[in-house]
Amino acid sequence: MRQFFMSKFTSFHLLFLSFILFFTGLNLASAQEKWSLSVNKEGIQVYMRPIENSKIKAIKVVTSIPASSSQLLAAIMDIQTCGEWVYHSKENVMIKQVSPLDLIYYSLVDVPWPAEDRDYVVHIQAEQDPQTKVITVNSPCIPGYIGEKKDVVRISHSVGKWTITPVSKNLVRAEYILEVDPMGNIPAWLINLFATKGPLETFRNLKAHVQKDVYKKAHFKLISD
Repeated sequence: MRQFFMSKFTSFHLLFLSFILFFTGLNLASAQEKWSLSVNKEGIQVYMRPIENSKIKAIKVVTSIPASSSQLLAAIMDIQTCGEWVYHSKENVMIKQVSPLDLIYYSLVDVPWPAEDRDYVVHIQAEQDPQTKVITVNSPCIPGYIGEKKDVVRISHSVGKWTITPVSKNLVRAEYILEVDPMGNIPAWLINLFATKGPLETFRNLKAHVQKDVYKKAHFKLISD
């Protein structure tokens, strides 16, 4: 089975920056509050939790996907096809590949008028626990890494984390957590649009997208299914 090179990969981090607009302008309580279930549909659970001293809420999405760990990892991180399943994905560019599981990339999110598009630079590092086989992918935002673009709002604070847990040979539990500040003012109608469509549409598309043969054949030298 051939090595699925990470030079083709990136943009799992984009999957929530495309609908983070939902979390702006909210009054928050204690950062110690537990996750609160917001959406439970089509086997996809979306949770929210306040962030201390912030105008946004953290988001967590949990679902089961019929795929191997390598298969899901490959689909999530394939920059070439990100726009096929990520809600409002507009542009994704590899900046630097440190190693097969360590890279830096740029992403642009298409935000409807009258709001401006958002972009960001993220450093992704993936690793697997050799005993449990759980894959963890951390993706903090890197502010100031490249110059800003005209008429695009640069995201300066964002921390994302994927956890891929094998359940059986061809079934994994996928969890994604994101804390992000989308910056600037967002109209209420646009917040509602992204909140209702973003999470479900993204994960519904991902579940179908991951079944492509190219991902079923994916193999990482440092990842064991």
